[in-house]
Amino acid sequence: MSFDQIAWLPLCAGVTAVGIALSYLAFRRRGMSAGMRTLAWALLPLAAYLTGVVRTLWNIGSSLVSFVTGLVLSPAVWAGIVIGGVSVLLFFASGVMRGRALSRSRGGEPGKPAKAPAAVSDGAGQKTVEKAKPAASDDFADIEDILKRRGIN
Repeated sequence: MSFDQIAWLPLCAGVTAVGIALSYLAFRRRGMSAGMRTLAWALLPLAAYLTGVVRTLWNIGSSLVSFVTGLVLSPAVWAGIVIGGVSVLLFFASGVMRGRALSRSRGGEPGKPAKAPAAVSDGAGQKTVEKAKPAASDDFADIEDILKRRGIN
């Protein structure tokens, strides 16, 4: 069915007429603001026909339907979707591998705990635990220090 096979003017005028009747009822039952709002909605179909928006919406709708049916029924499109999915999976996998490589280069094996602080004698025979200083290149060293002082690990 094409756009020209439908009688758009009587259809839009009829929808507008029904909307005007409903806006009168809304005005009588719920007040002026409800009636005005319903009248505003009721005038849109006729305005859309007179400005040519109905034809534009028809063209957009038929283009979308053509696109979707072409997408669903085309093996080439499905092959493209599968290849795109593989590409996304490869991006995620390479990001995980890169993150592991970066953590290894910083000195820590992923999944292994950090070394415990060394015990130091304070001269009176008692051993105290020495706190390790964060690396200078660590951007979050100040934040970590504040959290440790407040007892948040």
